Amino acid sequence: MVQPLPGPLAETLSLLDHYGYPALGGLVFAEDFGLPVPGETALIAAAVSAGAGRLNVVAVGVVAAVAAIAGDNVGYLIGRLGGPPFVHRWGRYVLLTPERFRRAEAFFARHGGAVVAGARFVEGLRQTNGIVAGAVGMPWKRFLAFNALGAVLWAAVWTVVGYTAGTRIATLHRYLTRWHTFALTALAAAAAVLLVRALIRRRRRPRT
Repeated sequence: MVQPLPGPLAETLSLLDHYGYPALGGLVFAEDFGLPVPGETALIAAAVSAGAGRLNVVAVGVVAAVAAIAGDNVGYLIGRLGGPPFVHRWGRYVLLTPERFRRAEAFFARHGGAVVAGARFVEGLRQTNGIVAGAVGMPWKRFLAFNALGAVLWAAVWTVVGYTAGTRIATLHRYLTRWHTFALTALAAAAAVLLVRALIRRRRRPRT
């Protein structure tokens, strides 16, 4: 029996009790192309449920990974078809100005694979990395490979954490938001360092 879980986890667990794997897959899939639904929360709740014997732990991991890959590819398709005009028109709603988009384009050109794989673990980036990758023209095969890598690792990590932590996930839950904040801060710092290095190198180039 699954003991009471905190806030969003309890609500999502109730949904999973009624609809099972389709609910898990649907939430993860929808979150991964930008819809504001609790995909990662659903994965954690499903893993806790698997630990209590209600769901199969392997099926939870597989469903989450497949849904994540599919959702990100929908996001990639949206960005690819819409292109920069799509981002310039709607990006302001997420503070993605044309200037920031140009910087993101250069950043993806150099480090796109690592960004796609790592974004899976960061709130905000998880929902938008496919759209940005498509909009900046990242080759689909490269995106697919790194996206699949990130999705499998993400599904495996949270499935194992939820399955083994069980009801102790309530204690761990309050640290998850902090982890996301630290990850975002670290990623922003790394991007700033790379940007400064690029600017310094550009200034040091001899002018022709």
